[in-house]
Amino acid sequence: MSIPGQPPADLQSDRPHSARVWNYLLGGKDNYPADAAAGEMILRMFPDIAGIARDQRAFLARAVRFLAGEAGVRQFLDIGTGLPTANNTHEVAQWIAPESRIVYVDNDPLVLTHARALLSSTPEGACAYIDADVRDTDRILEEAARTLDLGRPVGLTLLGIMGQLPDEEDPWALVGRLLAGLPSGSCLALADGTDTSDSLNSAIEAYNANSASSYHLRSPARIAEFFHGLDVVEPGIVRTSAWRPDPGQDRPDSPESHAVSGVGRKA
Repeated sequence: MSIPGQPPADLQSDRPHSARVWNYLLGGKDNYPADAAAGEMILRMFPDIAGIARDQRAFLARAVRFLAGEAGVRQFLDIGTGLPTANNTHEVAQWIAPESRIVYVDNDPLVLTHARALLSSTPEGACAYIDADVRDTDRILEEAARTLDLGRPVGLTLLGIMGQLPDEEDPWALVGRLLAGLPSGSCLALADGTDTSDSLNSAIEAYNANSASSYHLRSPARIAEFFHGLDVVEPGIVRTSAWRPDPGQDRPDSPESHAVSGVGRKA
């Protein structure tokens, strides 16, 4: 039973959670004191983390815009949705193609509560929400098939989610299983943080020691392995702000971003 004015127990509001910390870094209000404290700790140790959060969110909008526009994708499977902000997957896709169908997947109760309340579809399209862990690939694909036609191309988005799995869980094989369940012409849009900054490495280590979840930074080369067997779309797997930036949004003198992103197409 929930006590009025207090969050449900399954939210683990006394410990930081990645989606809520990310929400704090993006300037959102859907977080608890423990999440804000973790966000501030990371900011002190690595002030550029908020920039990575904003870059990753902006990449989502650009990638979905590319997929729904130039690539002609009309179905999206967004795993590790995070808390709703501006330019959510369905908003971008359905602005371009109102008939687009989107399935969101997350396992944070707060994310799903907000998603069901705030993420509404156009009449021509559809939105659905699955409460599932990214590791449960068979269940995700089975439930997604209630909304998506898995015989037609799907845009799979995995932003910041593979970093939440350690190497010993083989997240590369997990991505492979998801892609194996999608047809030719489907695309993967993926972004994750890199281990290319000593201060960011230290900040994430401190976060992991105090959080209900953990994050695992990887080298750009290891992140590129998620695209094995796919035809990588130009400009390749690059720093997040450099992936098809909007005019004036990325410059040669921009500071190095310790995150990379890319889009690949299944032949």
